Amino acid sequence: MRKLAFAGLAAIAAAVLTTTGLASATDPPASSLVQISSFGANPGALAMYTYTPAGLETGRPVVVALHGCTQSAADYYAHSGWPALADRWRFEVVFPQTSTANNSLKCFNWFLPADDTRGNGEAASIKSMVDKAVADHGSDTSRVFVTGLSAGGGMAADLLAAYPDVFAGGGINAGLPAQCATSITQTSSCQQNDQHLTPAQWASRVTAQYPGYSGPWPRVAIWQGTGDYTVYPVNGTELRDQWTAVHGVSQTPTSTQSLPGGTTLTTYADKVQLYSIAGMGHGTAVDPGTGATQCGSTGAYFLAGICSSYYTGVFFGLDKGSGTTTTATPTTTAQSGTCVSASNYAHTQAGRAHESGGQTYANGSNQAMGLWNTFTTHALRETSPGYWILADGQC
Repeated sequence: MRKLAFAGLAAIAAAVLTTTGLASATDPPASSLVQISSFGANPGALAMYTYTPAGLETGRPVVVALHGCTQSAADYYAHSGWPALADRWRFEVVFPQTSTANNSLKCFNWFLPADDTRGNGEAASIKSMVDKAVADHGSDTSRVFVTGLSAGGGMAADLLAAYPDVFAGGGINAGLPAQCATSITQTSSCQQNDQHLTPAQWASRVTAQYPGYSGPWPRVAIWQGTGDYTVYPVNGTELRDQWTAVHGVSQTPTSTQSLPGGTTLTTYADKVQLYSIAGMGHGTAVDPGTGATQCGSTGAYFLAGICSSYYTGVFFGLDKGSGTTTTATPTTTAQSGTCVSASNYAHTQAGRAHESGGQTYANGSNQAMGLWNTFTTHALRETSPGYWILADGQC
């Protein structure tokens, strides 16, 4: 069964390879990656690659980035934008890689309990990689995150369920709800159809993976193209239902915002974000360029529009503590959390907010703050690490 193809992606993989001319028999070279040949227990028979910024300090975060079907660690390194963000914000990236020995399309086996549950198979191998990265670089174990595309996104969701004590957050790109399928025969139904489960039923599939665990649960960013006919848009809705219910928050958004690339962001408390990209097909959204919010390069399953890695990184709080400073004086309020009054420019320089198209948005909540300049002033309050909300009149 481990050698069976991820059936629902077979046709799309063939189409992409035909239209892009990328039907190479071998993976692209991973010249900028370092392969870690020994990283502990490896029951899932995976390969470990890492990208470590030069002179990386101790106490920095770790991001695990899982490639999609037909891809490799080198593909995700080359196109996703995560290495450039690692250089900017100072964190390590771990790129696990599966093989045709595990799955004929090189998909992570998000649908097999022998591979996607705590202590087993590929999931256990990825946990070993995290342990190795932490041991090698003295990483901050409270800031370990996982992201992935398609089958990698499905595995990311499974890892969040299986190891909520390891991962503080996840970014799921065109992925599947945790434990949607438990056999290869169920994969197509999960990819294409509404499973007609309530949020509570979806949540139970998460909580059953680590019995007795009481939290905190990982925060989750969900990315879904409305034109995706490989992993249908209903999966974004089901992921939203699953993780809001896990966190015990409403499925009614607390805010809605328009972002570049035809993207609509809906936020649910400070726990779950759903990014819906109008018309985008199956892939990871990238935005090539040198702007502050841009990253990545286009390729098979890497589609131009918005830099999903950037916004996911901000949601994770990776832009915190990257060396920027501000002269604003923080104070605290009865609502708890650091509260800072400063100009929009100072907020962005200090890593509390970011600029896009001349406008300013709070990191984490992505609440609109107006023009990016030194004249527009707002108060921001940090409600959880890296998550800032407007707090005018509260500082």
